Amino acid sequence: MTRTAILRTVKAVLITPFDLEKESLQIHESIAAGVIDYAVDISQIGAMPVDGQADLIVEHRGSHEFVNDIRLRADFSANFEVLCARCLDPVPVPLSGNFDLIFRPASADAVSGERAITVDETEIGYYEESGLLLEDVVREQVLLSLPNRTLCTPDCKGLCPSCGQNLNSASCNCEKASADPRWNALADLAGTIKLKN
Repeated sequence: MTRTAILRTVKAVLITPFDLEKESLQIHESIAAGVIDYAVDISQIGAMPVDGQADLIVEHRGSHEFVNDIRLRADFSANFEVLCARCLDPVPVPLSGNFDLIFRPASADAVSGERAITVDETEIGYYEESGLLLEDVVREQVLLSLPNRTLCTPDCKGLCPSCGQNLNSASCNCEKASADPRWNALADLAGTIKLKN
């Protein structure tokens, strides 16, 4: 079975206010590797269990105006491979986390012009009329939880800028690039500056 076929057979987990009107929704899902596209340098290895709960919070905005917010709380854990920022070798990154988020319908705050928001409103996400996709929330939380820059080792030598050789595994015969002569004035200046204490 090809990856494309797997993506077509996956049942997306859509959370709607209608699903939550009578009771909370208990979430016990396992997201298979390859279902969520994180980034070109990030791969999920194996299944990712996601366990949590979704609740409906009805926000009263006046005598006849109600907004259906969705509160989503969940734990997740999975193993990832992230490409080294210097040599592009895959680096294993185990990851686990949890989140407690509130989502409001996108149309609820669609007011033209600028308006002031409260500190609490900066923590609110939005969902489209069709509902909230669990996979979208998990993708965002994984990307926020992964380190900004991953190295295979702290002293990774990276790739040769000329030939692309991984300098951790072998050296290359490329000539070292000579410095641009336009920087010479700054190099001379660095030796003459004295720092004040």
